[in-house]
Amino acid sequence: MHHENMKSWVAPFLIVASIWVKWAVGLGSYSGQGTPPMYGDYEAQRHWMELTIHLPIRQWYTYDLRYWGLDYPPLTAYISWLCGRVGAWIDPSWFALDESRGIETPSSKVFLRSTVVAFDTLIYLPALFMFTKSWQGTRSSRRQELALAILLFQPALILIDFGHFQYNSVMLGFTLLAANFFALEHDLLGAVCFVLSLGFKQMALYYAPAIGGYLLAKCIYLGPSDGARLFARLALVTVASFVVLFLPFIPPFAPARAILDPLTRIFPFNRGLFEDKVANFWCATNVVLKWKFWASQGFLVKLSAALTALGFLPAVVTLLVSAYRLQVRNVPHDTKEKATSTQPTPLLPLLPYALLTSSLSFFLFSFQVHEKTILVPLLPMTLLLSGSSPDEQTFELGMLMNNVAVFSMWPLLKRDGLGVQYVALLVLWNRLIGYNPFNLSKRSLLHLLSIAVYAACLTLHVAELIITPPAHLPDIFPVLNVLVSTPVFALVWLWSIKRGIEVSWALGGLAPRSSANGTHTSSTKRRVPFPSDSRSDLGVGDGLAAPREDGVAALRGPGLRTVSLGVSQGRKRKVRSGSVDIH
Repeated sequence: MHHENMKSWVAPFLIVASIWVKWAVGLGSYSGQGTPPMYGDYEAQRHWMELTIHLPIRQWYTYDLRYWGLDYPPLTAYISWLCGRVGAWIDPSWFALDESRGIETPSSKVFLRSTVVAFDTLIYLPALFMFTKSWQGTRSSRRQELALAILLFQPALILIDFGHFQYNSVMLGFTLLAANFFALEHDLLGAVCFVLSLGFKQMALYYAPAIGGYLLAKCIYLGPSDGARLFARLALVTVASFVVLFLPFIPPFAPARAILDPLTRIFPFNRGLFEDKVANFWCATNVVLKWKFWASQGFLVKLSAALTALGFLPAVVTLLVSAYRLQVRNVPHDTKEKATSTQPTPLLPLLPYALLTSSLSFFLFSFQVHEKTILVPLLPMTLLLSGSSPDEQTFELGMLMNNVAVFSMWPLLKRDGLGVQYVALLVLWNRLIGYNPFNLSKRSLLHLLSIAVYAACLTLHVAELIITPPAHLPDIFPVLNVLVSTPVFALVWLWSIKRGIEVSWALGGLAPRSSANGTHTSSTKRRVPFPSDSRSDLGVGDGLAAPREDGVAALRGPGLRTVSLGVSQGRKRKVRSGSVDIH
């Protein structure tokens, strides 16, 4: 086979190999296996298929709530109905109403595992492939394939969806599709995809401030006329999408009060501040402050909402201020129309950092967080990681967050009997990328901190093997896990805010007014640069100088890599839109 033809098969091979790994992980145990009467998430997902195919829609969110009552948005219910219909056609006993509770036959397990693989393949994998072609289209095919491998074999998502058993890749896939469409200037399609993400799982709300802030910032950037037109279109499409999703629960198809059934289930504030031992602010500080003993639930809800808002506010403010300073104005109408219709907004490089800041602020500070929710901020961090080089800060921090995220879920994975998969996937992913956590050749402060964190993780694992927890401290190891993991996530949150400000400064969004005015006009005529970690002359890194205005050549100097926002076309790699680097 010709060398060029062999290269074209690398991406399909990676995709097939990732599906094989996911299926192999699915051969193991899952959440709640053999643990009646409630079992676990596996039974919850199966039970929702059971009730949606047997009950009227109005009863989906009210039927026997004590036994895994449906508490996800309507798109999850519709997909459960589809899976249930197909499964009942194969074997009705898998989803017999009430009588099938706790069923664990080999054939039913194969069917349920296959549904996760199917939806992951239909939604998440195309979103990943589209990401490498749209956000990284000007990079070499080898770099795109490496980025795809990093994303495909991310261990945390594989362990939760294909081991523990959930459908998080559907939510994450829709969100990534939204970001891809934003990069290709299809904002309305992006808005629809994000509504679908919200309609599948409410945890997509973690991204909402970033997505909403970005779209509002783009409206500001385009100016009063074009911006108002885009705002009206986005509002119409978003409202229409939500109406379609909730159509069976609103008049004239249901009484006005029917909408409260899904809403009260989707947002369960009566469950408490946190469940189990999750590596966030509340659980970590609870070791000392014991929140539940002295603070009322109402006070904690308000406090968590305030801290969450303060957490994502820097990202939203950075987007809006940057949009105002880079606003398209004082440009001839024909030039502006051509620019805004064919070039990406210079605000786009801020989106991955805003997604990371927003989702981490929710994970760290919001109410009712599960340990599995770390998958939400892990998506933008892994996207940034996939576009970075091993000598960059983004790479080191991205690897640290990914590895610690898997470690933070160890108590859950241990309970599910997924210890072998936990070790195997961590080793496979780190070796695939060529990352050695204990490499002593680097001397940066971040790398030394990473080594200390990895050493603490390894020490805890060894101690858990040889030491039995004392009777009065049965949760000592999960608590220590939280105390190791939470500072890492807090560090990444602070770093994302810092990087967002640096990138905005480099683009001219937070530069002095005179510099910004001199930059925004040309931004519509050339590709939009995204500085790498080490470009202090572009406003990123140790120095924070104002953006340079001496042309594209200066932006393509050593240390600055740009990647396309448009899908490469043909062998000459013609690019439809501007360039941006996301690392």
